[in-house]
Formats: sequence, structure tokens, C-alpha cells
Amino acid sequence: MSTAAATPARTGQVLADLLPASRVRDAALVLGGAALTGLAAQLSVPVPGSPVPVTGQTFAALLVGTSLGAGRGLLALALYAVAGVAGVPWFAQGTSGVAPSFGYILGMILAATVVGALARRGADRSMLRMAGTMLVGEAIIYAVGVPYLALSTGMSATAAIAAGLTPFLIGDALKAALAMGALPTAWKLADKR
Repeated sequence: MSTAAATPARTGQVLADLLPASRVRDAALVLGGAALTGLAAQLSVPVPGSPVPVTGQTFAALLVGTSLGAGRGLLALALYAVAGVAGVPWFAQGTSGVAPSFGYILGMILAATVVGALARRGADRSMLRMAGTMLVGEAIIYAVGVPYLALSTGMSATAAIAAGLTPFLIGDALKAALAMGALPTAWKLADKR
């Protein structure tokens, strides 16, 4: 029997779909995705000259989106944002509320939705496709976060790019490399079960 015939068809699925379906599962995944993002945000290093720190938050948000899918990813990141605005201290460096870096959180909501939709189409199955998926997600986060930073602080576009994009590119490349290995490996392990 060939390997292709032995493994169940997983087209249209994300990793979370491998768990038995229920509303309790979905609620737990959404809550867990929000909590993971909040926990990862605490891995935070200030960047001199920037109101935006380097965090594990973007990595978690993109992993949440790809592993939960568009709908649950959207809900998890929306819950993260709403709870943080309401006072849960799980934004970067244990903060809450709306700050100049809040645009990145809004971008994460959109990015989690988009990468979740891409994952449902198989973008999380190979290293190359996963790299592209992470780059799309990160581009979305910056496309929302950098203009928000400029508007909320009065920075010029050039200053906002220098403070809110350029210092983060190397770290984001490393995060993308981690995701490139993590999700395709998870699928390979799932297919062996």
C-alpha cells in the first residue's frame, strides 16, 4: 500500500482540525491562542529609539492563525486585543490599553486571518510555502502597524519605518525560519499517526 493511500486526505484542514470537533474544542483553541499570544508578548526586548519592542507576539499570532485557521485565528487575536484594551496586562512588557504600538496588534488580527486562510489551502505543508505565508503575515502586520505608529506619534513615514520596521527585519526572518520548520514538521508527524 502506498504512503499516499495510507494517509487520510487533509486538504482543507489546518492542524487544529485534527482534534475532535466540538464547540468546547473551538472555544478552548481560541482562548489558548489568545493566551499564547499574550504569553509570547512578555518575551520583550526594548529597541532604543523606538516605542515598539521586539517580542514573541508576532510569531505567536502567525502560528495561531496558521494552526487554528482563519475563523478561530481571527477570534483568538480579537480576544487578545479586546482583553488587552480592557485592562488585561498581556501586551508587550505587561502593558494594556491602547499605545502607539497598538496598530501592530490590529495588524496581527488581520494577518492571523489571512495566514489561516492560506494554511487551509495547504500553505503550511512545506517549508517554502510556509516561508511565503509568514512573509505575507508579517507584511500585513507592518502595513497596519507602521502607519498607525506614524499617526499616533506624529512621526513622519520615514521615521516610522526607521523606528517600527527596520529594527525588526532580522528577528522576523528568524521567526519565519522557525515557523518554516515547525508547521510542516507537525504535519509530517500527524500524517504518520
